[in-house]
Amino acid sequence: MREQAAVTRHENGWIRAKVPVPFSLKWVNAYLLPEEGGAWTLIDPGLRSADTEAFWEETLKSLGIRWGDIRRIVLTHHHPDHYGLSGWFQERTGAPVHLSMTARRYAMRLWGERETFSGELIAAFREHGLPEELTEGMRGHLRGVFGQVLPHPEDVRPLPPAGERFEMAGRSWELIGGEGHAPGHISFYDPETGVVLCGDQVLPDITPNIGWMPDADPDPLGSYLASLREMRRVGEAYAYPGHRDPFPNASERISRLLEHHDRRLLRMRELLGDRDPASKADGAGEGTTSFEMCELLFGKHLRGNPHNLRFAMAETIAHLERLTLAGGAVRTEGRDPDGRRVVRYGPSEQAAE
Repeated sequence: MREQAAVTRHENGWIRAKVPVPFSLKWVNAYLLPEEGGAWTLIDPGLRSADTEAFWEETLKSLGIRWGDIRRIVLTHHHPDHYGLSGWFQERTGAPVHLSMTARRYAMRLWGERETFSGELIAAFREHGLPEELTEGMRGHLRGVFGQVLPHPEDVRPLPPAGERFEMAGRSWELIGGEGHAPGHISFYDPETGVVLCGDQVLPDITPNIGWMPDADPDPLGSYLASLREMRRVGEAYAYPGHRDPFPNASERISRLLEHHDRRLLRMRELLGDRDPASKADGAGEGTTSFEMCELLFGKHLRGNPHNLRFAMAETIAHLERLTLAGGAVRTEGRDPDGRRVVRYGPSEQAAE
């Protein structure tokens, strides 16, 4: 493959565009897949900002691709850095947007016209120990997402269910469902060429965030681990991920991800056992809140970064809930001195499954 600036041309004719994002991941991978007659399918165009709009205008011009050449937009999942520009692209290309209906439903729940998710998430984080003084920063972060995802695409077409086939780039792709990182996540696997487009379900070098949300999957980590085990059947497939560089042997990376979460659960169980109940910041009851565990794992510096704190809190809650369901922790609910409901976790003598 040949590298030129933020664009990579692969030997199979695919083009990878490293679309900038305004946080530590630096870019998200969008893929242009060639179709018959000079047309293209666009995978995961990125989040919307002035920088990404300029990026795409310059990139398409340099590639000699006209707006009308993009005949279809396909999304692996609903997160802003994948979904955000889909409506903007649709306005310019007239191309339909394909994604799972679960992903579409969550996009509208999070950023729809009558959205209530922001308040629900902050209230849930408060129950899990998020200090009051950090809530305004979190609200500002969540409000800022709207500019990264609007307009929503109007011509939305559902991807077939996991296990069925989807035709694109002259191939028949098997759809592989994924949960835990994002509800309704879809990966695309072609066993004939040994290629998997895996979105954020499997990433090299880094671990996908586990997306705990209120009133959603109560065990997103368990769902993620189960879907990873199912995805192992792709074997040594060459993987095109949503972040970082494409890599060989997807199943080997899947094994490393499973091992990572085993270690994380063990570490959290050890921390719960080591915690001194008398050290409670609010002095109300025994046990450890998710926020306290979050700071033990990721550090206090996240207080100044609402974006990263949001994902770290979700990751922490997902692991504590999985640990509780496996018998490695005990979940309790109590009240703080102001009468607010607080969820805490403590050690369990029962062996984790």
